[in-house]
Amino acid sequence: MESICLIPARGGSKRIPRKNLKLFLGKPLILWSIEAAISSGIFDEIYVSTDDNEIAELAASNGANVPFLRPEKISNDFAIDQEVIDHFLEWMKEKKIKADNLCYLYATAPF
Repeated sequence: MESICLIPARGGSKRIPRKNLKLFLGKPLILWSIEAAISSGIFDEIYVSTDDNEIAELAASNGANVPFLRPEKISNDFAIDQEVIDHFLEWMKEKKIKADNLCYLYATAPF
């Protein structure tokens, strides 16, 4: 069975600016989720969906796949998770990537 982890990480948080890059116990918050996904050993691939180049570079240099930057229309304060998931599933379909399981792991809730 193919299992994929998708971590959404928008760059434009209003309440806590740049929250996915804020240090938490010495490392950017998003790295906790990426490392948790990797160390779980249950995912064949780990993807980050982001609209932010800095987040994309950090994620890619730490073991996650970042194959695209998320469109602005689903990266604003009004975007909902289902839109992010649908966008990713459409991308998978276009690339002929199949998976039996998809885990949606928030960058802000790695534990």
